[in-house]
Amino acid sequence: MSRTDTTSTHRGIYARRATAVGGLATLVGTLVLSGPSAQAAPPTPPSADTARAYLSQLTVKSEGSSDGYSREKFPHWSTQSGACNTREVVLKRDGRNVEQNSSCAAVKGTWFSPYDGQTWSAASDVDIDHVVPLSEAWKSGASKWTTSRREGFANDLGRAQLIAVTDNVNQAKGDKDPGEWLPPTKSYHCTYARMWVSVKHHYDLSVDSSEKSALSRILNGC
Repeated sequence: MSRTDTTSTHRGIYARRATAVGGLATLVGTLVLSGPSAQAAPPTPPSADTARAYLSQLTVKSEGSSDGYSREKFPHWSTQSGACNTREVVLKRDGRNVEQNSSCAAVKGTWFSPYDGQTWSAASDVDIDHVVPLSEAWKSGASKWTTSRREGFANDLGRAQLIAVTDNVNQAKGDKDPGEWLPPTKSYHCTYARMWVSVKHHYDLSVDSSEKSALSRILNGC
């Protein structure tokens, strides 16, 4: 075999190795990107047993009127510290490797949405969901609250009320209760129900009959 042939053979071997390594890297990259790159982490809701007990204590009544409701009556996002408002705090908390600029805006990071199992690398693709929507709260008793109490509800970081999720999934949810809407990821239904009940119990908000039935069914299967 000539020197030229040997060189050519070596180049072919290296090319095949490079192709194999590149293919492996692509596969690994695909696996990493398709899996949860960050786990949303609101405060842990109570156990299913506790949530069932809480649910039994909630007042059951028909949903109230939305008359007079507006999002402005639930001031958000409130300043939490320095330049950081509630939204930015939740983005930092629920994301992975989040970097913020001098204004506290998230400029880098990844966010895993447990509602639908999607991972995002741009904060603009992520909404901060009020687990119990503002409108739902209004119709369940918050219409009688002071503006200050409604602001506390809308910015509550102490309970499992705020969570970073895919924006269009949050928009599809709107102000629906669990009798009307549940996260697309079925394995998250138990956690979601526990979150919902814990918030309603803490704020002494009512539930309607179909809402309670849906929550009971989910919690009984936890």
